[in-house]
Amino acid sequence: MAISVLDVHHPVVPRRVAVPSLRLVAPPVGVPVAAPAAPVASPVRRLPVAVLAAGLLGIVESVALLALALTGLDGVVACTVVVPGWGFALGLVALAGWIVLCAGGGAALLDGAGRRLVVGVAVAELALLALLIVVTTTTSLFAAPRGGLPLPLLLLMVTAVPVGKLLLVGAPSAMAWIAEGPRVRERRVDPVAAHRLLATVTLGLIGASLAAVAVLAPVQGGGIDAPASAVFSQH
Repeated sequence: MAISVLDVHHPVVPRRVAVPSLRLVAPPVGVPVAAPAAPVASPVRRLPVAVLAAGLLGIVESVALLALALTGLDGVVACTVVVPGWGFALGLVALAGWIVLCAGGGAALLDGAGRRLVVGVAVAELALLALLIVVTTTTSLFAAPRGGLPLPLLLLMVTAVPVGKLLLVGAPSAMAWIAEGPRVRERRVDPVAAHRLLATVTLGLIGASLAAVAVLAPVQGGGIDAPASAVFSQH
């Protein structure tokens, strides 16, 4: 046992740790100082051909479905088969949802937001077409078109649309485009807020022109019961 503190060779007090100073030391005179590295600009994103084709295919398909619905609506209404009201309404809602999903999936793919919607719609279309091919082949529920190809063959040709969308969105360029994420939108100044005086003057000129037309060229005869086409032709 140590008689005094002087006899202890290894004290338990920890040694002082030297901490480097955080003060900025100016470099010596004549020594060149390296300039800070400039930020690397991100490369411009180019839209791949596969993504462009798949997005346009979805949008064109939605337009074609809308045109087909408008042209075939009269035939469905005048059909001899009695369709209940709820069934007709359900079919219209399903068709409208199909059109919106096709267009929305194509727009989301072009923006780089994702491809799940396009893939989901394409798989559902393939399942529906497969069901219709089986039904038209085994039964006579749907009448074949006159002077044309058989209905199962037409449906088999239509399957090229969903298959093409699946192949396009599965391309390596499309996968890389989606992996980068959505495009960054540049914030643009509202033109009305930036040119408020010009917008006010333009609105005033439009109002003054309409008031001058109403005062200098009033409608002659017809009164309130006159049709709108007659009022337009008189002006």
